[in-house]
Amino acid sequence: MSAGYVYNVCVRTSRGLLRLGPGIRAGPGAAVPAGIRAMHSDRPAGREDSGTGGLAQAILQDRLQQQQLKSQGEPAGDAEGQGQQGQQDRGDERKQKENTAYAKKIVLRLAGVLALGGSVGVVYLFGSSSMDEQGNKIPDEFDGDPPVIQQVRRTYKYFKDYRQMIIEPTSPKLLPDPLKEPYYQPPYTLVLELTDVLLHPEWSLVTGWRFKKRPGIDFLFQQLAPLYEIVIFTSETGMTAFPLIDSIDPQGFVMYRLFRDATRYVEGHHVKDVSCLNRDTSKVIVVDCKREAFSLQPFNGLALQKWDGNSEDRALYDLAAFLKTIALSGVEDVRTVLENYAHEEDPIAAFKRRQAQLAQEEQQRLSESSQHKSQGLSLGSIAGRFWPRSKQQ
Repeated sequence: MSAGYVYNVCVRTSRGLLRLGPGIRAGPGAAVPAGIRAMHSDRPAGREDSGTGGLAQAILQDRLQQQQLKSQGEPAGDAEGQGQQGQQDRGDERKQKENTAYAKKIVLRLAGVLALGGSVGVVYLFGSSSMDEQGNKIPDEFDGDPPVIQQVRRTYKYFKDYRQMIIEPTSPKLLPDPLKEPYYQPPYTLVLELTDVLLHPEWSLVTGWRFKKRPGIDFLFQQLAPLYEIVIFTSETGMTAFPLIDSIDPQGFVMYRLFRDATRYVEGHHVKDVSCLNRDTSKVIVVDCKREAFSLQPFNGLALQKWDGNSEDRALYDLAAFLKTIALSGVEDVRTVLENYAHEEDPIAAFKRRQAQLAQEEQQRLSESSQHKSQGLSLGSIAGRFWPRSKQQ
């Protein structure tokens, strides 16, 4: 085979590769591989071999078909991969749910065991018989029951008594009997709340919790001490309130102190039961910022506005004037007076308003009386002109 023949076959093959197939023509803007363009530019002019061109065309079509199959196979492979990934995700999710359910089951079983153990410990601790100082067992009403029943009944009685202690006051008589002569017993009893009436709790990062003293406390105590038996009755605990009362009353105007354990717990509120104070309820006035505090005897209470810590507040000065007016008036039953202020949002403001109105009416009455007197004098002088003194005699 001569070199010229081989050259002609290569040239014709390169020319045949430019044909894209039946019915498909390479347009003027179609991309041609660089190697084919080089071969095509160097070929000499000559005849085209039809057999060689058909072979090149078949080769090109085969390559195009392979590329199409490859492009069609990739999405199918992706879909298959996605399906496998989804199955794997569902399997992981099912495993996670099974692990969660198992963990919950273990936690519930552990909680049940702990609750059972705690219940047994409580029954053993609070259901045991009481002992005296010598270590001897103190008999009670449960000694005739089986041992387990004894433990359970004693535990139930303990918690029942504890609940009763929280709900009920510590004693049916919270205050001692009134003083007898020659000691002086004030005719009225004033019951004051501590928090938000006399003191205001404040908190800051620098000082923590502290209580601010309301303006007028000293004036209130000094004005009312001869007329009222002053009692601090607060819903705070004794541990909190006792040093606070010492700080606001260094002179000892407060005669008695009552704390949370002396209240009656009713519907989530600590209520001050006036009937347990061992005093005549017609002479008792309860001052608080919550109406629920005296809900059992609503006409024995005076609901002040809650103090917010304002240093310009004057409510205690006005309260002292109001209570002093009641005491100096010798009111037989304070409930008849406080009933008129039971529905006032600010009873002290209502008292000042009524007091100003009464003062205005009194001034008007005095002015009218003076006018009548002046008119009488003027008529007398006119009559004297008509009748000389000698004739009048």
